[in-house]
Amino acid sequence: MSDPFHGHTLPRAALWGAGVLLAGAILASGAARFSGVGTTRMPAAAAVASVELRFLDGSDGSVRVQRHPDGTLVATLPAGTHGFARGVLRGLARDRRLQHLDSGPPFRLVRWSDGRLSLEDPATRRSVALEAFGPTNAQVFADLLLKTTTTTDGGRR
Repeated sequence: MSDPFHGHTLPRAALWGAGVLLAGAILASGAARFSGVGTTRMPAAAAVASVELRFLDGSDGSVRVQRHPDGTLVATLPAGTHGFARGVLRGLARDRRLQHLDSGPPFRLVRWSDGRLSLEDPATRRSVALEAFGPTNAQVFADLLLKTTTTTDGGRR
């Protein structure tokens, strides 16, 4: 078999044109990134309620939720229930193990002024936007926040 393209080369103008087009795309994207043109940003939201919580495994497979620092029992998640909450907590605990951290500081559950709800780990600086998983999944954490929260002015609700 013979090569049908043997002896044929790409025109120099086409190669130069492709190079100029590629360089222009890189320059345009860099300029847009540094100038902010074409980007969408969420306005900063303030925390309106928060609580620091510890999640402790029970010997029966349950998870005890305690307010920090006083240790008040907020809720107990029975074994075999609340799969989403358990999954979020497993992910955060895994991050701590990977960074060779112990159970360390409590997690912080926050309600933001724009309605978002997040669970933050100050040890790893990871934050999970709970509303991203739908209202049904986030409801477990919203209920925990309602049971015992600290408003931003320091008062209890």
